[in-house]
Amino acid sequence: MTLNELNTLGEAQAAELFRQCCASSHWVDCMVAARPFANIESLLIASDAVWSHCQKPDYLEAFDAHPKIGDINSLKARYANTQTMAGHEQSGVDEADEKILQALAEGNKQYENQFGYIFIVFATGKSAGEMLTLLEERLKNEPAEEISIAASEQLKITRIRLCRMLKNTSLPKEGMML
Repeated sequence: MTLNELNTLGEAQAAELFRQCCASSHWVDCMVAARPFANIESLLIASDAVWSHCQKPDYLEAFDAHPKIGDINSLKARYANTQTMAGHEQSGVDEADEKILQALAEGNKQYENQFGYIFIVFATGKSAGEMLTLLEERLKNEPAEEISIAASEQLKITRIRLCRMLKNTSLPKEGMML
């Protein structure tokens, strides 16, 4: 997909593509309305700006479209449209030993019980062990702090998915903001 193709898609088609990057209906609607984009930088700036105005219900809607870290099979059943992206994002889990995967599963359950949503982390390039360490550290956070961290992680995920959707070779690095 090129940026020009994205800019000229019908609203429903554009919405479906944006939804693969972030499942917040508010974010999707705003991104569809923000077209056309002059370049990838303006697309990412718009995405960041829209996300910065989102609220907790928007975050939760976006989080709900993610598989639990390490649970790629649930993705196949529930989120077929983001399977390829999320599968690649969680590739560090593929090599994990059973003990780490079990700890991730237990940690995810504890996290969801504690915060009310699944553990969201920008998993690209992280091993299962690194994700487990992050999960354990974030379980110590207060709910208000954690929703902010999770929203920030969602933004990183959204940015890399936008770049991949457009087959952009210069993917944003973790934490890179324009």
